[in-house]
Amino acid sequence: MNWMNQLNERANLMGRMLQSIGALKGLPDGEIADIDLETAARRCMCCRETEACARWLESHPDGSGGPMKDCPNSALFSSWMQS
Repeated sequence: MNWMNQLNERANLMGRMLQSIGALKGLPDGEIADIDLETAARRCMCCRETEACARWLESHPDGSGGPMKDCPNSALFSSWMQS
């Protein structure tokens, strides 16, 4: 997979995860949000659990009360849920 396809795949998974857990409403504003989103995107790009992530998302079509346990962004995404 070329890097552009990988970038698109990971962005899609990350967006679906945020939507599934309801964290989009809690995204912080400003510079902190930019830094946090960049960090989350980098973690997602390096993650080796994309197949597990996709399966987890498929198994939670109506949403979830929290992110996938093994997600490298689990703590960050959970903090956005509480905002």
